[in-house]
Amino acid sequence: MPAVPSILGFGAIAIDDIVYVDQPLSAGKGKVLQSARAFGGNVATALAAVARLGGTAGFVGWLGSAADDAVLCDLVASGVETAFAPRHPDARPVRSRITVGSDGERFIAYDDEAMLGTAPDFPDDILGRAAVLIVDSYAIRSLDVVARARDLGLAILGDIEWSSGPDTQRLIALCDHLILPLAFARTATGRRSPAEMLDALWLPSRSAVVLTDGGRGVYYRGRDETGLWHLPPHQVDVVDSTGAGDCFHGAYAQALTRGADTAGRVAFAAAAAALSVTGRGGREALPTNDQVTKLLTSANAPSAVELRLVEEEDGRSHS
Repeated sequence: MPAVPSILGFGAIAIDDIVYVDQPLSAGKGKVLQSARAFGGNVATALAAVARLGGTAGFVGWLGSAADDAVLCDLVASGVETAFAPRHPDARPVRSRITVGSDGERFIAYDDEAMLGTAPDFPDDILGRAAVLIVDSYAIRSLDVVARARDLGLAILGDIEWSSGPDTQRLIALCDHLILPLAFARTATGRRSPAEMLDALWLPSRSAVVLTDGGRGVYYRGRDETGLWHLPPHQVDVVDSTGAGDCFHGAYAQALTRGADTAGRVAFAAAAAALSVTGRGGREALPTNDQVTKLLTSANAPSAVELRLVEEEDGRSHS
């Protein structure tokens, strides 16, 4: 058996049928410019990003039992270890249809009637040899495995985008690195400002809370520093924002295994996600470590600013 990768994950694997149109989605309609089929899914793309960045990643969710299973072959081709994943003949990917507008924004329609999560008896001796477990919203189907991983000392990195009630609340509580889209954080907390959301989501058990907001940057709070912070976005030519959040999670996990502090993890992940939107689909432009380092050290790289100062200035500008 191969060595257990440092970063494991289970959750959605998707096959995406993507249509690119010549108008922004807000226009209501547009001409088809190009169609493509691509592999995606939150955790699968995050793990592919880890591998591209030079880390070791393993998918440990359900996979089909056929040796030529399409998603299995794609994971292997992406550098993701699959030897530890449970197999089942009925396992299949989520199927998604994605429309991408001329501004890079997208709308995703999906069918997730699939086997998600992982085997309930997934062995502790495998979990215990990893450092990070990445999970998405579908991990509510394997909460006991997430809890065991947390007890074994793994950092639990949560990519949560929707809620199914109390099970999602339990999952969120298990995540010590909670990375949410800002829109979901607003719904989950009922708060309006990023600062209020960060405070509402904070627990003594957390290592970090991070809120991603696309072209408006990232908001975060970490245990290893004081204050609430906003990192403005990198200025890049956006082609397709599909998978940017997934790339962010993978890059954050990779930086975590390298011992980076909260600010360093967020900066590395934000740069990786910015580079990922310069290509089509969720995987085409996943960056290398050298590409991320180059962007981070460029003259125009943004610097984090204390969030409350930003909000006070915004308030004065609108008064």
